[in-house]
Amino acid sequence: MSQDLIANLEALLAKGGDSATLRLALASRYLEAGDALAAVRHAQGAVRIDAEYSAGWKALGKALVAAGKTAEAQQSYERGIEVAERRGDRQAANEMRVFVKRLARDAAAQQKTKGD
Repeated sequence: MSQDLIANLEALLAKGGDSATLRLALASRYLEAGDALAAVRHAQGAVRIDAEYSAGWKALGKALVAAGKTAEAQQSYERGIEVAERRGDRQAANEMRVFVKRLARDAAAQQKTKGD
Protein backbone atom coordinates (compact mmCIF):
# COMPACT_ATOMS: atom_id res chain seq x y z
CA MET A 1 0.00 0.00 0.00
CA SER A 2 2.71 2.46 1.00
CA GLN A 3 4.70 1.73 -2.15
CA ASP A 4 1.60 2.29 -4.30
CA LEU A 5 1.03 5.65 -2.67
CA ILE A 6 4.67 6.58 -3.13
CA ALA A 7 4.48 5.60 -6.80
CA ASN A 8 1.34 7.72 -7.27
CA LEU A 9 2.94 10.72 -5.55
CA GLU A 10 6.13 10.31 -7.59
CA ALA A 11 3.98 10.21 -10.76
CA LEU A 12 2.37 13.52 -9.76
CA LEU A 13 5.81 14.99 -9.23
CA ALA A 14 7.01 13.70 -12.61
CA LYS A 15 4.03 15.35 -14.30
CA GLY A 16 5.22 18.73 -13.03
CA GLY A 17 2.99 18.96 -9.98
CA ASP A 18 5.85 19.94 -7.69
CA SER A 19 4.77 21.70 -4.51
CA ALA A 20 5.82 21.90 -0.89
CA THR A 21 2.82 19.83 0.20
CA LEU A 22 3.55 17.11 -2.37
CA ARG A 23 7.17 17.00 -1.25
CA LEU A 24 6.06 16.79 2.39
CA ALA A 25 3.73 13.90 1.54
CA LEU A 26 6.57 12.09 -0.25
CA ALA A 27 8.97 12.70 2.63
CA SER A 28 6.45 11.33 5.12
CA ARG A 29 5.72 8.23 3.06
CA TYR A 30 9.38 7.48 2.41
CA LEU A 31 10.11 7.88 6.12
CA GLU A 32 7.31 5.43 6.95
CA ALA A 33 8.76 3.03 4.37
CA GLY A 34 12.20 3.24 6.00
CA ASP A 35 13.95 5.17 3.23
CA ALA A 36 15.42 8.04 5.24
CA LEU A 37 17.58 9.39 2.42
CA ALA A 38 14.63 9.72 0.04
CA ALA A 39 12.69 11.35 2.87
CA VAL A 40 15.51 13.86 3.39
CA ARG A 41 15.62 14.63 -0.34
CA HIS A 42 11.90 15.37 -0.52
CA ALA A 43 11.77 17.30 2.76
CA GLN A 44 14.64 19.44 1.49
CA GLY A 45 12.59 19.99 -1.65
CA ALA A 46 9.62 21.13 0.44
CA VAL A 47 11.60 23.80 2.28
CA ARG A 48 13.40 24.82 -0.91
CA ILE A 49 10.00 25.53 -2.48
CA ASP A 50 8.60 27.22 0.62
CA ALA A 51 11.14 28.23 3.26
CA GLU A 52 8.26 29.43 5.46
CA TYR A 53 6.69 25.95 5.67
CA SER A 54 7.18 24.92 9.29
CA ALA A 55 5.84 21.40 8.66
CA GLY A 56 8.54 20.99 6.02
CA TRP A 57 11.27 21.91 8.49
CA LYS A 58 9.85 19.49 11.05
CA ALA A 59 9.73 16.69 8.47
CA LEU A 60 13.29 17.48 7.39
CA GLY A 61 14.46 17.24 10.99
CA LYS A 62 12.76 13.87 11.46
CA ALA A 63 14.20 12.53 8.21
CA LEU A 64 17.69 13.73 9.10
CA VAL A 65 17.46 12.02 12.50
CA ALA A 66 16.41 8.80 10.77
CA ALA A 67 19.38 9.19 8.42
CA GLY A 68 21.72 9.57 11.41
CA LYS A 69 22.48 13.24 10.71
CA THR A 70 21.62 14.65 14.11
CA ALA A 71 23.59 17.90 13.86
CA GLU A 72 21.81 18.77 10.62
CA ALA A 73 18.50 17.72 12.19
CA GLN A 74 19.03 20.13 15.05
CA GLN A 75 19.72 22.95 12.60
CA SER A 76 16.55 22.06 10.70
CA TYR A 77 14.46 22.06 13.85
CA GLU A 78 15.93 25.39 14.95
CA ARG A 79 15.13 26.92 11.59
CA GLY A 80 11.64 25.43 11.82
CA ILE A 81 11.12 26.94 15.26
CA GLU A 82 12.02 30.37 13.88
CA VAL A 83 9.61 29.94 10.99
CA ALA A 84 6.81 28.59 13.17
CA GLU A 85 7.15 31.43 15.67
CA ARG A 86 7.16 34.01 12.91
CA ARG A 87 3.97 32.50 11.49
CA GLY A 88 2.29 32.14 14.88
CA ASP A 89 2.33 28.33 14.76
CA ARG A 90 3.05 27.73 18.43
CA GLN A 91 2.20 24.01 18.34
CA ALA A 92 4.80 23.29 15.65
CA ALA A 93 7.38 25.43 17.45
CA ASN A 94 6.78 23.59 20.71
CA GLU A 95 7.00 20.18 19.04
CA MET A 96 10.32 21.06 17.43
CA ARG A 97 11.64 22.39 20.75
CA VAL A 98 10.89 18.98 22.27
CA PHE A 99 12.77 17.30 19.40
CA VAL A 100 15.79 19.58 19.95
CA LYS A 101 15.79 18.75 23.67
CA ARG A 102 15.66 15.03 22.87
CA LEU A 103 18.62 15.36 20.52
CA ALA A 104 20.58 17.19 23.22
CA ARG A 105 19.64 14.58 25.82
CA ASP A 106 20.63 11.73 23.50
CA ALA A 107 23.94 13.41 22.68
CA ALA A 108 24.68 13.88 26.40
CA ALA A 109 23.88 10.23 27.08
CA GLN A 110 26.22 9.13 24.27
CA GLN A 111 29.00 11.33 25.66
CA LYS A 112 28.47 9.82 29.10
CA THR A 113 28.59 6.29 27.66
CA LYS A 114 31.85 7.09 25.85
CA GLY A 115 33.32 8.45 29.08
CA ASP A 116 32.48 5.33 31.09
